[in-house]
Amino acid sequence: MGRRRLILSSIVLGAIALYAVAIPALAGIDDRIIDFAQARTSPSLAHLFGTDASGRDLFVRIAKAIRTSLLIAAACAILATVLGVVVGAVSGLAGGWIDRIVMRCTDAVNALPHLLLGIGIVAMFRGSVLAIVLSIALTHWTQVARIIRSEILSLRSRPYIDAAILAGASRRHIITAHLVPATAPQALIAIVLLLPHAVWHESTLSFLGFGLPPHAPSLGTLLEEARSSLLLGGWWTLAFPAGILVVTTISVAVAGSALSRRLVPPPPKVLVR
Repeated sequence: MGRRRLILSSIVLGAIALYAVAIPALAGIDDRIIDFAQARTSPSLAHLFGTDASGRDLFVRIAKAIRTSLLIAAACAILATVLGVVVGAVSGLAGGWIDRIVMRCTDAVNALPHLLLGIGIVAMFRGSVLAIVLSIALTHWTQVARIIRSEILSLRSRPYIDAAILAGASRRHIITAHLVPATAPQALIAIVLLLPHAVWHESTLSFLGFGLPPHAPSLGTLLEEARSSLLLGGWWTLAFPAGILVVTTISVAVAGSALSRRLVPPPPKVLVR
């Protein structure tokens, strides 16, 4: 079942990625041209997803929006994972009072409302992609840090680590050759699972007007633009971007869940007699 879900979600994500990359280049439509004569045109053969309030083709704009949102989300997920791995590794390897201080700081960051903190960061640099990436990454590394710390604490008690110490391996060799590489599967899973969260947060920030500027196509800006059209009967301006957003995030989440089951083996079963 897990393999089937991984294959199906990968096919869906591959189709979405192909749509995002190929359509803007092959459609032959310049979505930057404003044509109010074609404003709020319903879906047809000429415009498969209809047009928005400015007469721009939504089929092309949604493809560009997916590309923008996924690139920003990937940068957020990678940066958040790197921060989490560094903090978790330092905490797990150091132990003692350093571990306690780092974990209390992690709890403090985790207790902050992520969306409000993100709004506060991007409000100071409105329209900046870097500010959006930092606002999401700086609020999503805490869970990764906890996972990496737990993994390192578990690895330190493994028999092969004790054998390496008895064989005369240095602390640096044990860390670089055994402990840190063993957390790579967890880091990869964290990146995949953080992607849908980053997509939703970027879309929320743009929808609220704190993210990308209106002329930059992203799933959030398209949803924000759809509010006025929806009241005038332009259901397609909301339905298609929202549908793509839901399908993309669900596919990434399913793929990440299936991948985690394949990369991280289940705990051994204990037979009780």
